Amino acid sequence: MMEGLKFDDKGLITAVVQDAQSKEVLTVAYMNEESLQKTIETGETWFYSRSRQELWHKGETSGNIQKVVSIKADCDKDALVVEVLPAGPACHTGTTTCFTNAIVEKKNVGSVDILPQLVNIIRQREIDMPEGAYTTYLFEKGIDKICKKVGEEATEVVIGAKNRDAEEVKWETADLFYHLLVLLQEQKVDLYDVLEVLKSRHAEKRASTK
Repeated sequence: MMEGLKFDDKGLITAVVQDAQSKEVLTVAYMNEESLQKTIETGETWFYSRSRQELWHKGETSGNIQKVVSIKADCDKDALVVEVLPAGPACHTGTTTCFTNAIVEKKNVGSVDILPQLVNIIRQREIDMPEGAYTTYLFEKGIDKICKKVGEEATEVVIGAKNRDAEEVKWETADLFYHLLVLLQEQKVDLYDVLEVLKSRHAEKRASTK
């Protein structure tokens, strides 16, 4: 399984850890053969600390483990991308990602990636529960309130559609998406798993038409 991988002269290989849902880079760490093997065997990330010169299991003390979805090597086989489903923040500072210091950042770049990015924000809100945040309010009120909001927003989408009001449909659909993501987080259902259901259904449909 590790055949052909190129470890450096210290026996290490760079591991770029990426959220499997949002594709956001969470951190960059290093693995040796032993930590990579433990990662494969346990399904959770293990790294090698260059400063402490020892293996470390992400989340062992904090509980913020990272469930491995895939491990891929680059074309030269001297670096890895490890896609994970994080149980909490990746950074020791408590942020979702270690990469929070923007050097260049273009604004207003539209992308479907906003959904998984929003998942990360909602997940962080549930952890931090910042006072005054609407998402905090929803989590505090619980599942009944969240379900009520999902129902309300779905109804607003239907009303907008019946009225042929494209602007209203756009805004109410955005509200519905947001509240659905809050519901998924409350239920601990990953957006990734929902997308996998859609993907499998699409594959089944294509296979049935051949």
